[in-house]
Amino acid sequence: MTERRGDDFRVRPSAPKNRDKCFVSKVLKQVGKAGGKSAVRRPALAGGKGQHAGQRPGSRLGRGHTVARFSGASLTPLSRRVAIKTLLVNQRQASPRSLAKHLRYIERDGAGRDGEPGRAYGPQANDADLGTFRERCQDDRHHFRFIVSPEDGAELDDLRTYTRHLMGRMEADLGTRLDWVAVDHWNTDNPHTHIVVRGRDDTGKDLIIAGDYIAHGFRHRAAELATEWLGPHTELEIQQTLQREVEQERWTSLDRTLQREAGDDSQVHVERLNEPRLQRQRLLLIGRLQRLQRMGLADEIRPGIWILQADAEKTLRTLGERGDIIRTLQRAMSGQPRELAVFEPRAEGRAVIGRVAAKGLADELRDRGYLVIDGIDGRAHYVALNARDELANYPAGSVVEVRGSAEIRAADRTIATLASDGLYRTDHHLAIAQGQKNGRDPREVVAAHLRRLEALRRAGIVERVAEGLWKVPDDLPERGRQYDAQRLGGVVVELKSHLPIERQARVIGATWLDQQLIGGGRGLGDLGFAGEVKQVMPQRADFLVEQGLAERQGQRVILTRNLLATLRNRELAQAAKDIAAETGLEYRPVVDGQRMAGVYRRSIVLASGRYAVLDDGMRFSLVPWKPIIEQRLGQQIAATLRDSGVSWEISRSRGVGI
Repeated sequence: MTERRGDDFRVRPSAPKNRDKCFVSKVLKQVGKAGGKSAVRRPALAGGKGQHAGQRPGSRLGRGHTVARFSGASLTPLSRRVAIKTLLVNQRQASPRSLAKHLRYIERDGAGRDGEPGRAYGPQANDADLGTFRERCQDDRHHFRFIVSPEDGAELDDLRTYTRHLMGRMEADLGTRLDWVAVDHWNTDNPHTHIVVRGRDDTGKDLIIAGDYIAHGFRHRAAELATEWLGPHTELEIQQTLQREVEQERWTSLDRTLQREAGDDSQVHVERLNEPRLQRQRLLLIGRLQRLQRMGLADEIRPGIWILQADAEKTLRTLGERGDIIRTLQRAMSGQPRELAVFEPRAEGRAVIGRVAAKGLADELRDRGYLVIDGIDGRAHYVALNARDELANYPAGSVVEVRGSAEIRAADRTIATLASDGLYRTDHHLAIAQGQKNGRDPREVVAAHLRRLEALRRAGIVERVAEGLWKVPDDLPERGRQYDAQRLGGVVVELKSHLPIERQARVIGATWLDQQLIGGGRGLGDLGFAGEVKQVMPQRADFLVEQGLAERQGQRVILTRNLLATLRNRELAQAAKDIAAETGLEYRPVVDGQRMAGVYRRSIVLASGRYAVLDDGMRFSLVPWKPIIEQRLGQQIAATLRDSGVSWEISRSRGVGI
């Protein structure tokens, strides 16, 4: 008889309470999170040897890892090359409009073969509906963006068929059907294809692709397919390509070879270049080392032994980007004589005013744009925008002012200077402005400072004590600079006028050209855009004389008092008349100090600026627009006008003053 004891310990395992919390699920989840913040990069090579050595953690997790190990086996040094850029976007962390913005960009005007808009297509459809695709992606955790750029894309001719074959091979490698759309771009030197892939497989689960497949396998598949279509390169083509790379100021395939042969000590031994696999490139590699030496990026420490500088790759990539910028500037100016410049946000006190001569994307994966500004200083400026900036806000030909957000604003300095015992008074500032003979409307000057104070009030930097009385700190200029740097990023672009100066010459409304007339054209040179402004200013003066807003006294033109306000009011009256005829609502003009409430229906762009249409069901008002209210389109908001500044109320707990 077996004796049972109550203190015996028995193991009784049970089913896990939550299978999603198992170790593999946790790892996959972290890999997905890590991948959502940056483009998937090629894994670092351990000691420069071996394709898959030194892989980053998690590179084997997901679909396609096994295929990645064996892909590219048929590739040779004569095979065609294909560059692929990849970005995994975590939609829960990205902006809600990120995908819509990217899809809108890739199908933009001028991207097609003959300058027509880009045409989206999918696995079967030649005219894919990007709106429907975006809706399918709405609840996905992530999506993938690819740019596939064959080095001989122009020779492939039919990029659409090539892309479909490539995505078919990718589906076979990953073992799942993919939901994707693509657009071919022919507006650059190298035709390429943008592909957006949903982050779900054909079972509806999250699509997780192994990092080494993205880094190697997909690129190898693309190179195999291009080689099958076009055949391998000839020895002569390879040699000609490498010979061109010897003198180039960018990161080249020769540099990658030298980096791989340098090893951990960054030393290249010429005798190792005699190996059979490198013998055909030996003289070219030595020539490249000599070129890098002249650039200060390499040095022959002993006969036959060279050392590469640690920052060689970074420097060469920067030089390559700068070369691309110079070519962009030259194309934008179409041969017009201009000094070329790159806008540096950190340049203290430097601002650029001019016409938007061209625009585009500097980073096509992350939708970061650039502007080419034909400045009044006679130079063409390349301006890299912040990720939040929409290119659509800056039409070609419009007038903008660009400045670094790290600058101290002149308005902050003025407010701090006029403050007495920490208090700034608008009536005191108005009296001083009226005594200054600078041609500017004193009320407009004070109103501009009030708008700045409202913005600083929302940030908790200043306090409105009473109407026209503000409490400001002693270090207001520096705190204002820090606020701008945190809120705006590196660059601030202010739209001065969406109209080209030719259209500003004969339009009812307060234009940028009127401000130049009031200021007497001070600061305008005779070259480039500034010279064109000087030519148009007399036309604007003639128009104002016709409208009874100016008179000629000999060679002088005397402008009426409060010219800008008069022009603005005339334009608003006409716009209100048109809206009233369209909607049947009564127009309610905005009055200083009066609160205007209604539903934000839409915005209209006038020569005097952009205005929001507030509708209470019976009447409507036109209120100066600011970007912060665009998120409240179709919602009830309120605004109060104070000395031409507007305080927006978008919720009961928070006011937005502008």
